[in-house]
Amino acid sequence: MFVGCILCICVKCCCKDKRKRKKKKKLDKQMSLMDVIGSSNSALTEPERDDSEQDSSDMLRGRLLYSLEYNPQSSELTVGVKEAAELKAMDLGGTSDPYVKVYNLPNNSKTYETQVFRRTLNPVFNEHFKFQIAQAELGDTSLVLQVFDFNRFSKHDIIGELRLQLGTVDWNHVIEEWKDLSEASNFEENLGEICFSLRYVPTANKLSVTILEAKNLKRMDQGGSSDPYVKVQLIVDKKKWKKKKTSVKKRTLNPYFNETFSFEVRFDQIQRVQLVVSVWDHDKMSRNDSIGKVLLGCGTSGNQLRHWADMLSNPRRPIAQWHSLLSAEQVDSTLVLRHAHRIPFTNKTF
Repeated sequence: MFVGCILCICVKCCCKDKRKRKKKKKLDKQMSLMDVIGSSNSALTEPERDDSEQDSSDMLRGRLLYSLEYNPQSSELTVGVKEAAELKAMDLGGTSDPYVKVYNLPNNSKTYETQVFRRTLNPVFNEHFKFQIAQAELGDTSLVLQVFDFNRFSKHDIIGELRLQLGTVDWNHVIEEWKDLSEASNFEENLGEICFSLRYVPTANKLSVTILEAKNLKRMDQGGSSDPYVKVQLIVDKKKWKKKKTSVKKRTLNPYFNETFSFEVRFDQIQRVQLVVSVWDHDKMSRNDSIGKVLLGCGTSGNQLRHWADMLSNPRRPIAQWHSLLSAEQVDSTLVLRHAHRIPFTNKTF
């Protein structure tokens, strides 16, 4: 009996020790698990900080080197677009096709564009543009330099811009400096875009213009829509020559036309011809309203000159491109003020 009691006491003690050891093991396991969770949480929070840093780096749009010079005697402002550096990549390949658009506000009577540089984030432009601005108007004038990524078959993407208040500039010396590009402001009125193709066959003396479509046109009617049609006109030596127009598309801001017009233009005339493509809102009871225009020819610049030059260098082949519509005042001033410069090509080009 005594021996049995001793055995029971020993068994109870052993079981108690076993339970204690088991409980301790479980507690140790929980503590180690908490350590793992804590370390994994800290590891997870670190990339979040990296992401925010990445977001801030995405805001960097690049830098632009420009120059300003003003001649008070001739009231002439010369703007130099020198080069850009570290531009934001807009294309899938990690690069861009940049060009610069230059104009002033609030007049916005003239818009210039540099040539496009393909597949680079550090283009060197070295182009100069001249504006006629009276000295008394400098204080109320802003100069806008916008850097775009060129896309032939879609809207050009804006990379960034500079807005310079000319009233704050010291005109006692030539200004030349680098500045960081900022996000573009939407102060300018958007008139819409139009896509058309050009084709020139020199052996047949035939210029063909195909109006394909337009999009995001300015609302001209009270119902928030328009009744657009397109007028195609040729001008030779600043004189109106030939014109044709598309059908009217009812109640739409994104009309589709796909209408082709052909003009007889001799080879010796093609460098003197300017093409005006204008979009109008049709009104039955009143005068038709102009929505916007595009001017092309050897005397133009930027995307307009590029499209015309591509047509001339690719005879018998239709070349399509989107263009942003400009106001009638902008196009008309270009027609009057700009002197045509010729694109050098010969019969061998064709």
